[in-house]
Amino acid sequence: MEDLSRYHQPVGKLFPRATAPEDWEKFRLSMEQVEFFRENGYLKGVRILTDEQVDVLRGELEQLMDPGHAGRELFHEYHSNESTDPNRVVFHALGAWRVMPGFHDLLWNPAFLVPASQLLEGAVRFWHDQLFCKPARHGGVVAWHQDYSYWTRTTPLAHLTCWIGLDDSTRENGCLNYVPGSHKWPDLPKPVLTGEMDAIRDSLPDEWKEKFAPVAVELKKGESAFHHARTMHGSGANDTPKPRRATVINVFRDGVASNADEPLLRGVPVIPRGNKMNGQFFPLLFGSAAVK
Repeated sequence: MEDLSRYHQPVGKLFPRATAPEDWEKFRLSMEQVEFFRENGYLKGVRILTDEQVDVLRGELEQLMDPGHAGRELFHEYHSNESTDPNRVVFHALGAWRVMPGFHDLLWNPAFLVPASQLLEGAVRFWHDQLFCKPARHGGVVAWHQDYSYWTRTTPLAHLTCWIGLDDSTRENGCLNYVPGSHKWPDLPKPVLTGEMDAIRDSLPDEWKEKFAPVAVELKKGESAFHHARTMHGSGANDTPKPRRATVINVFRDGVASNADEPLLRGVPVIPRGNKMNGQFFPLLFGSAAVK
């Protein structure tokens, strides 16, 4: 199966092309939204997908969730259930952009790139994508964590996550929860991602326990939430009759470097420690060289 990571531009027509300044401008966040992000470490309700685009990505996702799919070998990680409990399932995979044209082209969607550039305050370079799916009635939890605790193999911290719902996400089906202001906390140990929901919370110093006031972020399908790489977040179980599916785009500001002398993702050539992140698997998505 062809590896779409070879193409650093859209390969289809699912998303609009922005060719003029006004094409980009309509996706800009307001100053109030940017200030909210800086103060709280997250921003919710940014529409990234139309209903038609959601339908296409759902169709691709259905194919990718088949463990026998021919593109499985291209994923950096693939977990039909990352939870250790067979009764609490979390499908989690990294690398859909390499396999399916819709997930590939999503990275170049102007509705994502413009807000990402504003929140990163610079050019946007791709880190990796993720799929998170909680099936109906027995979807598992994602434990409280900071993304950067898993990403210290890159430095400095200039990272951003965009979580995009492929279904309406609610308190009942396991929506995201954020701890406002926690992006100003130091790096914390990384928990087992699909382990005990409150594992890290229970081990926090009293000072941060007092500030641990989660906010549930309910979103309509096609809407997104952006968050800082230190913002504490997690999500509960899905016991509803419908699935809760999402895709995630992780990026960093151009200039971030490798902090490891080993592969940064499975199947990716080593970028020596101290060298800038770039190449086939870490394309520049938006910046002076990406937009002309």
